[in-house]
Amino acid sequence: MTDTPMLQMNDGRHIPALGLGTYKIPDSQADAVVRRGIDLGYRLVDTAAMYDNERGVGSGVADDDTVFLTTKLWNPQQGHDAAMQAFEESLALLGRDDVDLYLIHWPCPAQDRYVETWKALIGLRKSGRAKSIGVSNFLPEHIERIAAETGELPAVNQIELHPGFQQRQARAFHDRHGIVTQSWSPLGQGAALKDRRIAQIAEKHDRSAAQVVLRWHLQSGLSVIPKAGAPDHLADNLGALGWTLDDEDMAAIDRMDDPDGRIGPHPNRM
Repeated sequence: MTDTPMLQMNDGRHIPALGLGTYKIPDSQADAVVRRGIDLGYRLVDTAAMYDNERGVGSGVADDDTVFLTTKLWNPQQGHDAAMQAFEESLALLGRDDVDLYLIHWPCPAQDRYVETWKALIGLRKSGRAKSIGVSNFLPEHIERIAAETGELPAVNQIELHPGFQQRQARAFHDRHGIVTQSWSPLGQGAALKDRRIAQIAEKHDRSAAQVVLRWHLQSGLSVIPKAGAPDHLADNLGALGWTLDDEDMAAIDRMDDPDGRIGPHPNRM
């Protein structure tokens, strides 16, 4: 099994570049899926309070200290005190004393509570219970504000990112500040797998379409968390490791970018 490459975060810690996303995996199935993923070689598992599967994910990870575990604060729990309580609830469900990474799931600018929420996360990091802290779906303007008001940058920003929506401006901003860009919906909800250009590259390398797309993420310096539940998909996604797309392949996928290709909600509308 090829080892998963690690990316350095701006807090000095490292995060696996390829992980297991658990969105829409029911709590009753999460234990088995996560255990199978860890047995196959996954070393990052991503969940969230909103996924309603933290208990199952925590049971699947158990006491394996080789696994990097991420969870996220859901929108109604923003605000300093509410965030602290929500974190305690997540820890209880996960059956853990700490997590490797805790994220604010969405900025929810209409609530205007993400700055005080970020202050709560800073406190959690200082206590050691959230080893690293970050955000998800934040625009550069949101990150600039929390940094200006607290002096603290997120270690990670987890955002929608796939060949049809490559978020180049956000990635450049993250790079300038040492923030790891982590891709959710990395296959574009399956759209990228049906693209003829991806199919041609997959045939060229005798790889699956998913492996090609995930390899593009990895070679672009991104962390990527594809969701998988079925054993064959879990194994197939790990096949993105240990080989290389050439410059021509990378350029072809880069040309698939559509700045208007967002599939999920706009961060300012949540």
